[in-house]
Amino acid sequence: MHARVRAVEAPCPHCRSPSGRVHGRYLRRLSDAAISGTRVVIELLIRRFRCLNAACAAVTFAEQVTGLTSPHARYTPLMRGTLTSIALALAGRAGGRLAVALGVPVAKDTLLRLLRAFPEEPVGQVRVLGVDDFALRRGDSYATVLVDLERRRPVDVLPGREAEPLAAWLRDHPEVEVICRDRAGSYAEGARAGAPQAVQVADAWHLWKNVGEAVEKTVGAHFVCVRAVFEEMPARAPTDAPADDEGPVAAPVGTLDVCGRERRLVVRTRERFTLVQDLLGQGASLESICHRLQLDRSTVRRFARATSIDELLVKAVNRSTILDKYRPYLHQRWNEGCHDPAQLHRDITALGFTGSIQAVRRYLRTFTPSAPAPAPRPAPRPRRVVRWIMTNPGNLTDEDALTLKEIRAGCPELDAVTDHVRDFAEMMRDLRGDQLPDWMERVEQDPLPALHSLITGLRRDQDAVIAGLSTPWSSGQVEGQNTRVKLIKRAGYGRANFDLLRKRILHRT
Repeated sequence: MHARVRAVEAPCPHCRSPSGRVHGRYLRRLSDAAISGTRVVIELLIRRFRCLNAACAAVTFAEQVTGLTSPHARYTPLMRGTLTSIALALAGRAGGRLAVALGVPVAKDTLLRLLRAFPEEPVGQVRVLGVDDFALRRGDSYATVLVDLERRRPVDVLPGREAEPLAAWLRDHPEVEVICRDRAGSYAEGARAGAPQAVQVADAWHLWKNVGEAVEKTVGAHFVCVRAVFEEMPARAPTDAPADDEGPVAAPVGTLDVCGRERRLVVRTRERFTLVQDLLGQGASLESICHRLQLDRSTVRRFARATSIDELLVKAVNRSTILDKYRPYLHQRWNEGCHDPAQLHRDITALGFTGSIQAVRRYLRTFTPSAPAPAPRPAPRPRRVVRWIMTNPGNLTDEDALTLKEIRAGCPELDAVTDHVRDFAEMMRDLRGDQLPDWMERVEQDPLPALHSLITGLRRDQDAVIAGLSTPWSSGQVEGQNTRVKLIKRAGYGRANFDLLRKRILHRT
């Protein structure tokens, strides 16, 4: 498209004095939005005028067309806005590919320049602030996102997750009244230093997660009780088996290998647990145990905090297998007189089993042909027991509720944990944080080490925890922003610099 300005005069951009004295002309090319997918370029004939105001610092100036041109720009405002929106959504290479498809080809570096030049929205007055961290590179570097929970938008992104950057930001915004955060100590310290007037609120979801972790440890420590409840079987009818034939024994529960020996994992875990506990009994520190046994500190800490070997092995020896749902059928066929592993393997393969015959042979290895093999009642996995305890009783199925009732009857510790968890859930649902001290005292009266450890942590941050259980504010919005940040990072293949990532986080598309 070819165009020129029909006006006779143009105002000087410096002194605003009109001038009609033309100094020269030149052709200017401006890219505009595409029409039906076709690229549009406007060739505009521009005049350069002499400024007639002797007091003006400018000697000559180029005319500008309102709504179409700006100094040194190669895009019309419409085109610049379109490319900026593409850059905000997709950034460099991906944005360049979309622009080509829309008929406005542009280099990736141009999109990045437009993105970096996009002005930031003013922070404004922030009364309720949400704080959380996200990984720039997991295990290496992190950043902190700040969210205005009332306006539901991110207001800043800080490098690192230390206390000082947060404290410095809060000092510049003394209007903050409420700070919602997780239970990280650095954010608590930064909030105290930068905004002592603000009320700190520990996020309720993180509190519930901490309770769930304590319940999982307790279930692991007492899973022997759970297994005992499900291993109780009715007495078998007398048979004509030889006196020295004790009949079938229970199938291995995951501690034995294919030859009937203890798995290497079980042996190694038991040896390490014994060594760590002996060294702790001798007064050794965790650091010295790490050097002596050549183990990572987190591993030594896990062995030191465990109350029994079963707590450490509960996940390893109670994993699901593809044979689990076919075990009742195998017991039924065995009792009917079919003792051939190959035939049994063919039978369950016809039912959908995809494993090898070795899996069937390992399971049948302990069966005795001269005695019937009652189908075992499979114990639920530890995670399922945790889920039953953490679920609202009204939302449990009748079967799950009955199974949980049996478990509670067979283990006083898990019975007490279930009561404590339900009390905590009611306290959190009804926003009754004032009941937290009484709840902690009741928990301390029961022999539940995992929950005692939880209470120790809650006491260090008790004011924020009570506030989190008493107010409707939470970090839910911040977690949503973190999910959005992960999408932005993955769309950029993790290659964006911090300033570019910060721009895309702050500007919603």
